Amino acid sequence: MQIDLSVQNVTKKFGAFTAVNAVSFDVIDGQFFSILGPSGCGKTTLLRMIAGLEEPTEGIIEIRGKSMLGISPNKRPVNLIFQHLALFPMMNVGENIAFGLRRRSENKQEIQKKVGTILERVDLTGFEDKNVNQLSGGQKQRVAIARCLVLDPTVLLLDEPLGALDLKLREQMKVELKTLQAKVGTTFVYITHDQSEALVMSDHVAVMNEGIFEQIDTPSNLYSNPQTPFVAQFVGDNNAWSGRVRKCSDGILEIETDDGNVFYTQGSDKFALDTRVDLFLRPEAMLLEPDSGIVDLNRFEVIVKAILFDGANSRLLANPLQSDKELLIALPQTRQYDYIQANDKIAVGWHRKSGICFAGG
Repeated sequence: MQIDLSVQNVTKKFGAFTAVNAVSFDVIDGQFFSILGPSGCGKTTLLRMIAGLEEPTEGIIEIRGKSMLGISPNKRPVNLIFQHLALFPMMNVGENIAFGLRRRSENKQEIQKKVGTILERVDLTGFEDKNVNQLSGGQKQRVAIARCLVLDPTVLLLDEPLGALDLKLREQMKVELKTLQAKVGTTFVYITHDQSEALVMSDHVAVMNEGIFEQIDTPSNLYSNPQTPFVAQFVGDNNAWSGRVRKCSDGILEIETDDGNVFYTQGSDKFALDTRVDLFLRPEAMLLEPDSGIVDLNRFEVIVKAILFDGANSRLLANPLQSDKELLIALPQTRQYDYIQANDKIAVGWHRKSGICFAGG
């Protein structure tokens, strides 16, 4: 298993400000690796260091085992695609893709052959003579990628490349990008603040916050088993309570929340009595009008505040009784709950295995 990119203890400081703090990770050959985090967390700075546009203050960056220390951007086996694709409007599609090959002084026949091959790989055969302005947003995206891939980089770096697209096209391009990456086999390192992009497309995702990686994992594990409160809150929707531990027995925590509920959830004996904790619960873990025969269920009542219709992602917005805390509750894709209206009082429940606890502040 070949490691295409290795970043070890990389730090970047701008004066007294630390933008990236001792970050380490490896990306294996052919992997789609995403760095996910909010604006200002350091992900673009990290990508620029890999590309050679910034030098690390400390640490090592290697591509296929070769140190990139002191190697200029144009000498590195990487290519970088920004949100604004920077296609040349005065050139047609074929000329845009051939630009880097011409700068390498490759012969005309070889350039023509490579351009034809890469257009086929990105499903744009026959587009060589089209003007860039004749293309859709998605087609422009593929031309930008083709222009990089034709140079046969070891790693393709993508800096929020879908950010300028409208929502529908962005959804379409998520699937296209993943399909394209799997087809061409090039290693992708992709940065985004959009969790949906990262989860849908990636083999592994690093969640970045304030210059550090909070967790590196598969999309499934990030969602199901967050290792920090930040990951739990940032990846997917979550309901959250703060409270204190009233009891711990056989790995089950009894938690009294600040809004007066008592919940039981899987936990750890590391939580001493009266320890402050934060409890997180996914909206889809909530059961509506749960059967009284279901064991190990936390049951309580809520007042429905609003029905948030969004097709398959429809939710209820609700408040627990005697509390102004807003809860999101997933609506199952059946018609059995069509009777629920705003201001209804309904019973909800969740299994104690569904909650995730972290030490609170």
